[in-house]
Amino acid sequence: MKVALLTYSSKPRGGVVHTLHLAEALARAGEDVTVWSLGRGGDAAFFRPVDPSVTVRMVPFEARENESVGDRILRSIDVLGQAFSREEYDIVHAQDCISANAVGRCIRTIHHLDTFTTPALAACHERAITEPCARICVSAAVAEEVRAGWGFAPTVIPNGVDAHRFDAAARSRGTGWQHKLGKYVLAVGGIEPRKGSLDVLEAFSLLNRPELSLVFAGGETLFDYRDYRREFESRAVELGIQPVVLGVVDDGELPHLVAQASVLPFFSTKEGFGLAAMEALAAGTPVVARDLPVLREVFGDAVTYATSPQDMASGLADAIDHGHDPDVGRALARSLTWDDAARRHLDFYRSLT
Repeated sequence: MKVALLTYSSKPRGGVVHTLHLAEALARAGEDVTVWSLGRGGDAAFFRPVDPSVTVRMVPFEARENESVGDRILRSIDVLGQAFSREEYDIVHAQDCISANAVGRCIRTIHHLDTFTTPALAACHERAITEPCARICVSAAVAEEVRAGWGFAPTVIPNGVDAHRFDAAARSRGTGWQHKLGKYVLAVGGIEPRKGSLDVLEAFSLLNRPELSLVFAGGETLFDYRDYRREFESRAVELGIQPVVLGVVDDGELPHLVAQASVLPFFSTKEGFGLAAMEALAAGTPVVARDLPVLREVFGDAVTYATSPQDMASGLADAIDHGHDPDVGRALARSLTWDDAARRHLDFYRSLT
């Protein structure tokens, strides 16, 4: 079976991570897999090496100064659509709104639902839900949102987790992040509204542990969060917090950064699965999560839940002072493999052919 997986970026975002792991697992299962993506900012390759059993087709996508987010997304759709040839493949599987719009009729994984106020982007979001021939969600909670909003019934196939890599980082000395940063609370995903970064600030302030640093990692995005970032920075000054903003962390260093954190706050306002939190559990790092139905579904009793900054601060303090049973989270992470996800995807593909 010749399978094309399409993603919108070469940078480390959750959907891109999902695409690469799924592609490699499908190739291990004996399938002929090609990953298509836009090479943003001149990238000729993904943020990490991809197993050579997977073919990578990186479509050049140059940056343009002063281009609006809407125009950049519409140009992304056009450039990827012009480069892609569906006749080569038995299965065309888009992993996001941009690639689904670029290729038209396809299988679409809906990781989470977005809300756009710009008419053109709202129309793109709508088409990426209604036009695919079949839909997959990584959690039942998101599948229910799709059913309630559009009447479709997506198939649920959870993410896999590269649990061994994060577990191994926890068991090795690795890079000395604590030597560089001291003890720290780690938020992964950058500073943006969906990640609840302002709530992370508020909770860290209420935690009142001057011996701890607040560290943010990641944050590559298509969207313009400058206003939110300014609000974040202003609030940090008001609270007397000096967060360490690392930006995108090298893929080989990320497991060590996660494993050496005292706790990982996961205060997203919207998620499809929560891969960064699952990777933290694989490393034995405690997680305090916003109390969302999707996170209850995915994590069960393996994390602590909170709703307000006060609850979040209490959860962080309890995790730091009393720890948690890391075996529960590690067992959950190990139970979710990419090879199993690939088998379920192949069953789904065959049901359509």
